[in-house]
Amino acid sequence: MIDYVAQLRKETDDAVDLIESSDSNILKKSLDASHILAEAFDKLKKFILSYQFQSEAEEINFFKEIKPKFCYRLIYYRKLYNIEMNRPVAATCKQKEYLYEELDTIHKYTNKRLDFVRYYRSGSTHLDSLYFLRGRMDTEQYLETFYYELDPNFSTNCDFKVAKILANDMLQAYLMQEITLLEIDLHYPSSSFPKVKLTWKGTKTELVEQLYSWDSDSIFGDIPLTQVSDYIQNVFNIQLDKNLSRAFSDMKIRTQPTPFLDKLKDALLRRMGRKK
Repeated sequence: MIDYVAQLRKETDDAVDLIESSDSNILKKSLDASHILAEAFDKLKKFILSYQFQSEAEEINFFKEIKPKFCYRLIYYRKLYNIEMNRPVAATCKQKEYLYEELDTIHKYTNKRLDFVRYYRSGSTHLDSLYFLRGRMDTEQYLETFYYELDPNFSTNCDFKVAKILANDMLQAYLMQEITLLEIDLHYPSSSFPKVKLTWKGTKTELVEQLYSWDSDSIFGDIPLTQVSDYIQNVFNIQLDKNLSRAFSDMKIRTQPTPFLDKLKDALLRRMGRKK
């Protein structure tokens, strides 16, 4: 199972990354990504329905860790499409009001399920057999899910909740990023950048990793990440994907979380003669 899932995940990630790096607008990107992710989700479901789990631990791991990480981006992109489709074409204050209402919806969802959110985020396991084994369907959970989840052979009480939590994390980051951009446009309508540009030779993913490391340590002070990103993109002559939050979410769950920073450290140590 692990090999199949890893291959499917890689193919899906590559396809979505290609979409994100395109020049399309956010509506087309979110719609195209949704199609890719829905197709991958269908493949995963077909595989699992013909697969026999070797133990309860393997089944729990699939429905607690593997399936939600396929599902959450599908939820995210579909919700993102709806948010941007209904976003008012109006004054900045109206757009901010709309985005804050979407944030409030996320907060209400979280507050209604706070006990489970705490259980999941704390890494607890004592209720896993109730939450992540099939055949123990709770009516409230059944009514909460979307149509992919109607098959009890491919659903548990809480795998959708996990996916929704992860999707909401991304949506919240996206909404805050959009609000920050609107505020920057209000207070800094014309930003000045250096006339001489250098060209970034690394990958976009590597630059995002660097950006988040700077932001995490407040290297530039109390400056929004979006403002730092805009400046760096201009100076380094590169166009990053607008949705930095998705890239960060992917960084958090990859096996080696900071490969670029690790590479930089090794290069510096070699230059110092402290590593071969």
